[in-house]
Amino acid sequence: MKRFLLDTDTCIHFFRGKHGIVDKIEEVRKDNCFVSEITIAELFFGAANSRKPKQHFAEVEAFEHSFTVIPIYDVLKAYGEEKVRLRKAGTPIAEFDLLIGITAKEHGLVLVTGNTKHFEKIKDISLEDWTRKQYNQFA
Repeated sequence: MKRFLLDTDTCIHFFRGKHGIVDKIEEVRKDNCFVSEITIAELFFGAANSRKPKQHFAEVEAFEHSFTVIPIYDVLKAYGEEKVRLRKAGTPIAEFDLLIGITAKEHGLVLVTGNTKHFEKIKDISLEDWTRKQYNQFA
């Protein structure tokens, strides 16, 4: 069975109840879905920047405890190598996105993102966009 790393945009759809993400996670089983600690940082930023930070902090904390959070330390060498490759190719991507993408790749996970055009620059990454029917019957 495939295992998945949920990108930040997918997690936001989860919070908002959009695109059938909650149902898709149930379908593939929550224990097959992971998040990067970078995604958690981005979600906390969004909560802090919202009109209801206390409520959103609590939601992020509950979310964080309901998924396995993968740290980035073990992928930092691969991150450096891929960042150089992308820079030399003239196709750099944002730091946090690169860290999330490399985390998925190095752990053998499919990255679930609505931003496939952006992440496909990472060599040998597996991607799915659960906002599209081809990957998610609930979308």
